[in-house]
Amino acid sequence: MARKPGTGGARPQPAMPTAWRGDAAGARGLSWPAPVTLDDATLVVRAREGDTTAFEALIQRHRVPVYRIAVRILSDPGSAADTAQEAFITAWRRLHEIRAEQAFAAWLYRITVTRALSAVRTPRPQVPLHETAAAADRSPGPEEHALADGLAAALRCALNHLTPAQRACWILREMEGMSYEEIATILHATPGAVRGRLHRARPQLAQELKPWR
Repeated sequence: MARKPGTGGARPQPAMPTAWRGDAAGARGLSWPAPVTLDDATLVVRAREGDTTAFEALIQRHRVPVYRIAVRILSDPGSAADTAQEAFITAWRRLHEIRAEQAFAAWLYRITVTRALSAVRTPRPQVPLHETAAAADRSPGPEEHALADGLAAALRCALNHLTPAQRACWILREMEGMSYEEIATILHATPGAVRGRLHRARPQLAQELKPWR
């Protein structure tokens, strides 16, 4: 009797999609063969079945926020690119662990934050935060550049004085605009714990940035 397709043993996991380019420039301006209009839940189901183009669509959709979160925690584009790539590789290898496909984004961002907070313990050369974010559409003048450089450096220094948990909460809330509930999901915490970390972080940041007000 003929064996039905897909039965008779576990299917070997396909190779990791090669769509990821671990740099800021690679986060834009690319064409993709994957069905990017599908929702995350559908793409996750397809990716788990071995559809690499579905996972490439997930990379396209989430690569910019993943890189942005990593670079804001680490303050270093090279480290952030490595962390973002590792996050996607981990997500690919652990797709079978997702129980609620609709929560893919939170699950992926949790992986990213965890890896970034782990990497932050290894000091690396840092650059101003404004250079690590997405490029602005306008070109500021020399004076504006100088002010932005100084403020960004001061903010980076102030963030480095927070605990890793406080830093992650502040970045996700103030720079990514996430709700307390979303942050709690990503950090495996409660909304109350997130509020508490932000309550302690904000006065410290305000004090260190007081000269720039």
